[in-house]
Amino acid sequence: MAKAASAEGSAGRGGGASRGGPVLIGALVVDAVGNGLFLPLSLVYFLRLTDIPVGPLGVLISAANILTLPIPVWAGLLADRFGALPVVVASQVLHGLGYLAYGRADGPVSVFLAVTLVASGVRFFWSAVFTAIADYADGSRSGLTKETWFGWATMARTAGFGAGGLLTGLVIADGRADAYRAVAYGAAGCFAVAALVITVFVRAPRPRHGGQGNGGGEGGTGEAEGRAGGRADGAGAPRAGYRTMLRDSPFLALTGVNTIFAMTTMMLALALPTFVETGLRGPAGLTSAVLVGNTVLVALLAASMARRLAPYRRTRVLAAAAALWAAWSFAYSGLVPDRPSWVFPLLAAATLLFTLAELMHAPVSIGLATAVSPLAARGRYLAAYQYSFTFAGIIAPAFFTTLFELHRSLPWAALGAVNCLAAGAVLLLERHLPPHALRSRPPSDVREISREP
Repeated sequence: MAKAASAEGSAGRGGGASRGGPVLIGALVVDAVGNGLFLPLSLVYFLRLTDIPVGPLGVLISAANILTLPIPVWAGLLADRFGALPVVVASQVLHGLGYLAYGRADGPVSVFLAVTLVASGVRFFWSAVFTAIADYADGSRSGLTKETWFGWATMARTAGFGAGGLLTGLVIADGRADAYRAVAYGAAGCFAVAALVITVFVRAPRPRHGGQGNGGGEGGTGEAEGRAGGRADGAGAPRAGYRTMLRDSPFLALTGVNTIFAMTTMMLALALPTFVETGLRGPAGLTSAVLVGNTVLVALLAASMARRLAPYRRTRVLAAAAALWAAWSFAYSGLVPDRPSWVFPLLAAATLLFTLAELMHAPVSIGLATAVSPLAARGRYLAAYQYSFTFAGIIAPAFFTTLFELHRSLPWAALGAVNCLAAGAVLLLERHLPPHALRSRPPSDVREISREP
């Protein structure tokens, strides 16, 4: 019965069933390897291969990234009009062209253009990939929830990043310029392969709405679009877009709260090296061990954690994740230097709390954002949701460095307090979200999907 219901839902979407799920996950691994190859070289590469001083180089890179800030707005529109999967493929093409340009960049103009191409690819990718996965899940006959697919994607990305970083460390150990260029060309090749296999083997038909909603099923248009204030078009289907999204205060509040969560997820990699070496006067190898342990656990457990969390309310899961992050932060704030016999075990144990919270947050937060998004504007909503990570990336460095300069424990104590507030905010927000969005549902539970008009 479940398979029949799923097949009906897929057929009712007007674009046929999805296919190529394992290939999509594999392509995300290859894509992440490409990113991981170059992540350790993002600044060092140009310092090593050009004569641009570090100050002007930093300005060029920052300017290129600022220039790409409006891209999620366009990416969301494109995903809603043409489907998210072509946007993901286009982002990989931009990545590949950018890294090819890295291999030839030798001056300020060429460096700026190369960085802008890569930064544009990054913006397009993160603005569309979750919409593409959600579209795939809606048309899939597997019966897996969106959170499970998001969990598999998280595992793929994490494993790929780790593998790419390891390969880069091996390739550039001798420091030759040709080795650096080889990494850039290798990254370009990874993105070309990922774009090609997705284009050839993966289909994720975009769900369409017709004259009727889906009865409130997850990812549908009925309740979510009505809440968003969408107006009807000629066929009687409600419309929703950026204007209605800006009036959708629960969604905006969810995005604001996720900015805190996103900033917290960044703090481990961003702050731990400085905290260990300067604040605790510990060995640099300790940072590597903690970060590797975190990466391995996320790469191994993300999908299984998503399945285990399926019966629980998404808002309660996010509140629990915030509580775990608060406990992690307060534990770090209590660490003192020059006591390795108990500081190091406590550091590792506290980081397990961070990792558990990260495993809970990653699939569930995007699952909740997907569920509250009107189907007609899901691409735009999820693209806008990614601004929470953009803003977090801007805030996090200043947050940590400013407070750490005052005292080593202060950023962790403040982060713990902020997460306590975020947990309360999620629980307050729960009553303002549509009931169908609070729990995960497999595609076979979606009750009524209309044919494409």
